[in-house]
Amino acid sequence: MSDPLDRAIFGDDRGAEAISRRQRRRAPRPPAKRTGRKVIVVFVALALVTGAGVAAFTVLKPLISKITGVGGVNEDMDFTGPGEGEVKIAVAQGQTGDDIATTLRDNGVTKTRTAYLEAAKGDPAAASRIQPGTYTLKKGMRGVDAFKVISNPANVVRNAVTLPEGLWASETFARLSSFSGIPVADYEAAAKDAAAIGLPAAAGGNVEGWLSPTSYEFPENSTATQQLAIMVKRTVDELARANVAPDEQQRILTLASIVEGEVNAGTDRGKVARVIENRLDNPTGPTVGFLQMDSTRNFAIQKRGNLSAADVAKSKESPFDTYAHKGLPPGPINSPSEASIVAAANPTPGNWYYFVTVNFDTGETLFAETLAEQEQNIAKWKQWCKDNPGKCEAG
Repeated sequence: MSDPLDRAIFGDDRGAEAISRRQRRRAPRPPAKRTGRKVIVVFVALALVTGAGVAAFTVLKPLISKITGVGGVNEDMDFTGPGEGEVKIAVAQGQTGDDIATTLRDNGVTKTRTAYLEAAKGDPAAASRIQPGTYTLKKGMRGVDAFKVISNPANVVRNAVTLPEGLWASETFARLSSFSGIPVADYEAAAKDAAAIGLPAAAGGNVEGWLSPTSYEFPENSTATQQLAIMVKRTVDELARANVAPDEQQRILTLASIVEGEVNAGTDRGKVARVIENRLDNPTGPTVGFLQMDSTRNFAIQKRGNLSAADVAKSKESPFDTYAHKGLPPGPINSPSEASIVAAANPTPGNWYYFVTVNFDTGETLFAETLAEQEQNIAKWKQWCKDNPGKCEAG
């Protein structure tokens, strides 16, 4: 079978051959003396066809090369490589291929954005493996060579900080400072500049709950403001994926943070969210509108673990104490995971008003609709504590 490009330029000669065979069957055999002239005619025809083909290829070659890259690098769009010097390129969390292409072009690594984007388009599997981090490249590289560097995880300059879910903003600042060397005071100051870090109006100027927990590889020499902006944007994106309307963002984050502070097993997030909603929806129900969540007391006095009687008394002075104050607290009490945000936005259907973890090793949690059921579950928790001395903070 002929090559598609050959057929496009020269045409498919199979139909001509079939016509020729039919003509030979119908036409009388020519006299022998004409053979020489026919051969000459054939050679002339071949020469004309070949000449036309060469001319067509000469005309089309630059166009084909420009479209496909066949025949060498298109110098209008790409460097010839291999490049020189050293350039540090940072790929931030959530950046797209277009973002990376722009950074490469603006830093002189590639000649155009197209040079990189075409290489990425040609290998989507490799493009999907690109990780946040810093990469070492050269000025004047071919797009395909730059793509090979960035799409290889082994080339990432490892410099990551991990922020677990459920941290308070104060704890987040401390971890960031330990990682970056930037003073905690700088993070605290950056957090107060809502516009600079992209904090939505719904937050009311309070960054608590908006610093998404995950592992970050921030751009080299990034400031406290830039780092917090990356984290806030990630939370905004998570809320959008959960289809949370802008005017509901703060409420859902607040609910999600309580879920994060209370949950012991991932599968229970939706159920815990439902318990909270049921208590809020029924102010005359079993808890008469009080959420009664221990995690809110811990946040109120910024103290982890079991609380003493003095701690509880101090906690009651705070509007975040949901034993002392009805309804949701004024705002989030920690940085919730995306899983908790999804659970808060879509609570599991049910009529539960109570829950208690009855096995701290496995995280097994039992849910109840009535106080009588809850008391039975509490008895199971107490028995587990008795059978496992030292593992319960109270009981």
